[in-house]
Amino acid sequence: MANPIFNNSPVFQDPVQRKGQRSTVSYGTAGAQVADAATLDQMYDAPAATTRETGRLTYDDVIMKTAGLLAILVVTGAATWVLAPGLWIFGAIVGLVLGLVNAFKKQPSPPLIMLYAAAQGVFLGGLSAFYEARFEGIVGQAVLATLSVFAVSLFLFKSGRVRVTPKFQRVLLVAMVGYLAYSLINVVFMLFGNTGDGYGPMRSGPLGVVIGLIAVVLAAAMLIVDFDSIKRGVEAGVPAKLAWTAAFGLVVTLVWLYLELLRIFAILRGD
Repeated sequence: MANPIFNNSPVFQDPVQRKGQRSTVSYGTAGAQVADAATLDQMYDAPAATTRETGRLTYDDVIMKTAGLLAILVVTGAATWVLAPGLWIFGAIVGLVLGLVNAFKKQPSPPLIMLYAAAQGVFLGGLSAFYEARFEGIVGQAVLATLSVFAVSLFLFKSGRVRVTPKFQRVLLVAMVGYLAYSLINVVFMLFGNTGDGYGPMRSGPLGVVIGLIAVVLAAAMLIVDFDSIKRGVEAGVPAKLAWTAAFGLVVTLVWLYLELLRIFAILRGD
């Protein structure tokens, strides 16, 4: 199972073997252009075109787009934190809508993806301000933990210690479906159970910490699948514009990871 954002783009799903196009030169045929020796020498001596020059996806493209989206998220988050934390609900709704729109688009829309990052910044900025007001230093802990999980996931993928196999994807799919079902049941209890703690009876106390840690492991596994999808996209030579899709998918996973870690630290530091 891949991140739904990547899974919706066929180019990220399976390796695509592309054969290089070969130039053919005809000699002595009517209407054909005959290349002279000087032209052939220029062709052979010219350096090979890079992926950037051929308009194909590169790791640099993904890194730059991801960094740009995270910068938008941080800036809007900081502004919301200082000026209007109460707008977090508005940011959550808009972010959810834009997330779904971008996830189901076949071709990436940079403006919509950037708007998504801004909306998530409003959501996370306001929510983080409330958590920080109650538990001083908790946001810094959650950010550091998020970066640490990201770094560990990247190391496990790059080192080959964790490989994205069909079995790995099947296990992740089952685990994700179970986690989503559990979360939906918890939301129902929150809405109609009058728990009043903000977490729900199935996400509070020791049980809440355990479920949160499971969610963190799932998010880390999803990051590894994201890295694998990006790797396959680069190797397949997909269009460079799909760097926006890759960056969007990474940001979605990172936002989820941050929220889970923030929740865990809040439970641990709660009364």
